[in-house]
Amino acid sequence: MGPDQKAAVIFNATFVRPEKFYIGGFSNVPDVKYFFVFLCFVYIVTVLGNVLLLSVIYQVKTLHTPKYMIVCNLAFTDLCESTALLPKVLDTFLFNRRYIVYEACLSYMFFVYFLASMQSWTLVIMAYDRLIAICFPLRYHSLVTKQSISVLLLCSWVFLSSLVGYIVKLVDRLAFCRSLVIANFFCEYEATVLLACNDISLNVIMLFVVSVILLCIPLIFIAVTYVCIAIALIRIASAQERLKAMKTCTSHLILVAIFFLPITGVTTASFLTYIPLNARMISNCLTLIVPALLNPIVYSLKTEEVLSSIKKLLLKNKC
Repeated sequence: MGPDQKAAVIFNATFVRPEKFYIGGFSNVPDVKYFFVFLCFVYIVTVLGNVLLLSVIYQVKTLHTPKYMIVCNLAFTDLCESTALLPKVLDTFLFNRRYIVYEACLSYMFFVYFLASMQSWTLVIMAYDRLIAICFPLRYHSLVTKQSISVLLLCSWVFLSSLVGYIVKLVDRLAFCRSLVIANFFCEYEATVLLACNDISLNVIMLFVVSVILLCIPLIFIAVTYVCIAIALIRIASAQERLKAMKTCTSHLILVAIFFLPITGVTTASFLTYIPLNARMISNCLTLIVPALLNPIVYSLKTEEVLSSIKKLLLKNKC
């Protein structure tokens, strides 16, 4: 434990609201600086990829459809989530600025969890779009409109911000004692709550409820959606039509796998076996940043409309 970390550990004192927390982060990891260089590279590519996707959708009028409103929302959320997390992580560990003001820590916590949950529910809205397109093709343009998608996205932003805001606000009712060292690479909820010396049962219950709402329910909805889609595809007589319909789901399925498989795998592994703290933090960090990095790449390369639009814009600018 370094001198700064020792200074952050305070015994026989209770802080209803401490002035600062100390981000414990990675300890005794050889060549950890290379991991931070990798994070810097990831952030730059994430920003470039999502800004490119947003600008292409904005400039090409044929992409001004309900489906690409959802894609736009995902790209914007990815951009914001990476910006909320990575610059602060790099600043914390590369420049050794590990102390963080109490209010800033709660804000940090709110934005990371809120934007990650928006990624999850944006994938749900994408699944709804694919469900209507394949199972109810004749009613698609009446059910999936710009107005209906706008309402779904707005409701998601309001509901999720209120939900995450509530569980973060519950931290404010805690009294902190003994230690102010957060044993994680950012102001992670569980690591922060465990520093409290009064009853944290409500925080634990609400964390479980929020985890179900943000991970389990979206996964169940998407799974049910694709069961319905599979049944609809079986009923399609033409193999060519079946293949065409399946292609429209490819990008979404890849995005679902990129987002849910890592976070589900890490969570399950942490319950089944002991994972060292450093390995757990690196895994959690990657589960948060990799989807935002890969999502624009998947949509740019796996979606013919976007790929052809990028080519047209490049040719236009070249001319």
